[in-house]
Amino acid sequence: MASSSVGGPSPETRQQQFEQSVAISLHLWQSLIIAVQNNWGGPDSSDKRDWLAGVIVDMFPSFVDLAEAAVPSTTDLSLQNNTKPQSKKLPDEPIPEDVEETLLQVMFDEFEANIDDQSEAEVADRIMKCRAQCAVGNFALVEELRARWLDTKGKKVVAQAAADQDQDTDWESGSDDDEDGDESGNADVDMNDAPALVPVAPKEKPQPDIDEDGFEKVSRRKR
Repeated sequence: MASSSVGGPSPETRQQQFEQSVAISLHLWQSLIIAVQNNWGGPDSSDKRDWLAGVIVDMFPSFVDLAEAAVPSTTDLSLQNNTKPQSKKLPDEPIPEDVEETLLQVMFDEFEANIDDQSEAEVADRIMKCRAQCAVGNFALVEELRARWLDTKGKKVVAQAAADQDQDTDWESGSDDDEDGDESGNADVDMNDAPALVPVAPKEKPQPDIDEDGFEKVSRRKR
């Protein structure tokens, strides 16, 4: 496909395609699908998924900013004064493990779920591949993900917990071939390889920390 050379997709287009690839990757992540559908993150679970997409995107330097940094302005007055121009500090490209850690942390903090099926590694790997392709103006994988998402859009993932002798949790659901779909004609997504999710017990509310003057100290919540 097109490259990042002159005449190829603009930095704005590459950035837009990358941002969409992140959002679509999260919408295709079955662990997160189940968490959102069951409101594990509260009534604003869907908004939290969108927020997570923004967090992941912000981990990477923008293609627009990278393009501007690669072409210094010839009209910068600071160059005439023999001083270094002020440049915008750009984040370094993250490694897959950084993305995985963020996905796991947000799932735990915001949806109270532990992910132990390594699916976060698949999501991170997909995002990294989209990043590499978008960097050279290749949107083939993004289009593939978009087609998959459109094909599953509107279909509901159904998960049922069945406790065995070891008290483990298995996830079961109907398949796409199930004729008992809902009235709108949407059948359940095939969940034969459903992720193993373990809801985390609600966190206990910490006791207030009172200072020597009798006022309660306010602590910031870390994400």
